[in-house]
Amino acid sequence: MDFHHVPVLLKDTIEGLKIRPSGTYIDCTLGGGGHAYEIASRMSGEGLFIGIDQDADAVEAASRRLEGLPPEIRIIKSNFSKLEEIIQELNIGEVNGFLADLGVSSFQLDNPERGFSYQHDAPLDMRMDKSQPFSARDIVNHYEEREIARIIWEYGEEKWSKRIASFIVHQRQKAPIETTGELVEIIKAAIPANARRTGAHPAKRVFQALRIAVNDEMGVLTQVLHTMVRYLAPGGRICVISFHSLEDRIVKDCFREYSAACTCPPGFPQCVCGKTPVLKVITRKPIEASEEEKEMNPRARSAKLRIAERLRSNKSQ
Repeated sequence: MDFHHVPVLLKDTIEGLKIRPSGTYIDCTLGGGGHAYEIASRMSGEGLFIGIDQDADAVEAASRRLEGLPPEIRIIKSNFSKLEEIIQELNIGEVNGFLADLGVSSFQLDNPERGFSYQHDAPLDMRMDKSQPFSARDIVNHYEEREIARIIWEYGEEKWSKRIASFIVHQRQKAPIETTGELVEIIKAAIPANARRTGAHPAKRVFQALRIAVNDEMGVLTQVLHTMVRYLAPGGRICVISFHSLEDRIVKDCFREYSAACTCPPGFPQCVCGKTPVLKVITRKPIEASEEEKEMNPRARSAKLRIAERLRSNKSQ
């Protein structure tokens, strides 16, 4: 199966990065190379482009797609949680732009054997890195009922989380839950019929929640955002595309933290904290896809792009 991924908010992202042809740019979530191709094609032979993805299929597809473009290109198979290690190993001082597209790729969703989709019956997997031993099957069959309910509520915002968790635990006592199809039927049984008649597929939120938990997406995101700020060159930009309200909130709060000035209480006669802004937030409100893009690419419907720019030297941080 060819790795195909339609990049969302492509024009806004490329404009947001303000690409310097001779700069250094890191795409932390390479995917099929859609955003990467547009970045690298705007760079010169003096530039350095680094693409990171933990999915071997993505690495192979993007390597082919970027072949022959002007900058020095490094494609690295790794989780972007290792961003700081990668930067240090490559002996990079400062980076002119970071991109993170947090959505699961079209290829992963459409490839039944990966177990991301509730529309195909497949082994219950959901690992973005196939070498990782821990999968959705482990959560469903071994986590306590209370923890399963928490994951489904917190990461899926599914109001029937407790009932779904109860049905999962009841069913696994009879036999282990092995496939996506089995899980979908359990979810359908747990959600009352009148609640299933409207809205999205009844399993959508649960599958999203399990994917986020399996790949520790929220914890990794928080860690990586701080690394990005630390290595961003003055005038450099961070672009993050999120698809989940919790992801968007993490990005928003991080940008707000680094863009804040003095934190001393209002009554202090003079500043004693010495805090000055590190980032300038470019997008006070996130950029969303146009109606035209949403119609052409349904996966763009929940996409939100936030952009921030480095104000001062890393050395003064």
